[in-house]
Amino acid sequence: MRTVQVFEAKARFSALLAEVEAGGEVAITRHGKVVARIVPQPPMTAADVFAPLWPEPGEIDMVAPPDSPPEPVAAP
Repeated sequence: MRTVQVFEAKARFSALLAEVEAGGEVAITRHGKVVARIVPQPPMTAADVFAPLWPEPGEIDMVAPPDSPPEPVAAP
């Protein structure tokens, strides 16, 4: 995890976001103490998105189907 001071984070915010998008984590410090962390957003599943729509949390039974093998493509 990379550590940067607040003033550097302000000056290089776009670069820090690019680093986080690539999977990195950044700790922001003030006076030597970590005050915030920037971490990548974990991927969401369809069940996560639609969970608020079900009255009972246990009712969601969505399971991703297995991947199918690729189909051959005819040459033009």
